[in-house]
Amino acid sequence: MTEPSTQQPRQSPPPPAGSGGTAPLDSTAQLLTRITAQLGTQLSLVSRNGTRRPMHRTRPSEALRPSDTLRPSAAPRPPDAPRSPGTPTLLVVAHGSRDPQALRTVLALLDRVRDLRPGLDVRLGHIELNRPLLPDTLDGLRGADAVLVPLLLGRGHHVKHDLPAAAAAAPAVRTRVAAPLGPHPLLVEALYGRLVEAGWDPADQGSRSAAVVLAAAGSRDPDSAQDTRRTARMLAERLGVPVVPAYASAATPTFPAALRALAARGRHRTFVASYFTAPGRFASAAAGAAPRTAALPLGAHPAMARLLLHRYDQALSATARSGGVSLLASA
Repeated sequence: MTEPSTQQPRQSPPPPAGSGGTAPLDSTAQLLTRITAQLGTQLSLVSRNGTRRPMHRTRPSEALRPSDTLRPSAAPRPPDAPRSPGTPTLLVVAHGSRDPQALRTVLALLDRVRDLRPGLDVRLGHIELNRPLLPDTLDGLRGADAVLVPLLLGRGHHVKHDLPAAAAAAPAVRTRVAAPLGPHPLLVEALYGRLVEAGWDPADQGSRSAAVVLAAAGSRDPDSAQDTRRTARMLAERLGVPVVPAYASAATPTFPAALRALAARGRHRTFVASYFTAPGRFASAAAGAAPRTAALPLGAHPAMARLLLHRYDQALSATARSGGVSLLASA
């Protein structure tokens, strides 16, 4: 490592003795602090010569993001994370689950979003079961703008009622509520990728013995069922085989019933696609019913991160067009 060409007067205490080698990190930090205070223009020169600056003195864009390293714990990003001034926060709203893998999966997905758009303030709020809960996250955004993007796959009760109610209960935050994730081609991309990981062979396209059960949570809301059926049709077009939606609760057919119906039609090579955003009770039930390895939940698939940002941008665009606050942007 070379020292700056401008000679500095020796100060007390003197730097550690050395014969031209690199000083210990703490001493280097002290030296850089003195250089910065006395000759600010020298700081950039020192960087070009290879001097390592302490992490706490780097600009936010240079700092190591949590996604660059493996987190020691599944803690959400601190609320004071650097963000672009004037840019609304992307507040991802997850349902919540008692399965400990669910929170870890959602945090990994949020890190993918941050990697795609550095500087965007990305936060998490849960409807139930996990912290942080949505009202708590909104409370930490007082005076700010936020787009609530549901980590939900269709137009069910949570999207239609819970999210708008939570936004209305936080008047100190200027909010928009984006559309749910599905249906959308990016969801089909993620479903296809998970099926391939589970053993789906692209050579099965058009096979008369292959089929897929799209395992979903289920809802009494007819719009939610319609959204799931539409996703099933889109996936069937991609795979070239029948895709039958089936549900863990509140709707029919069940997973076993759908599998039996396909077998009765001669579709014995059947796969289960997990139409869930994260691991949990329903995803486990779908995996237990599968005749072979079920596909993993959508989780932190790269297409999911792109879709979250797409819904965020879509909500901002809808607000700009309307000139006001947008609740539930168009799909």
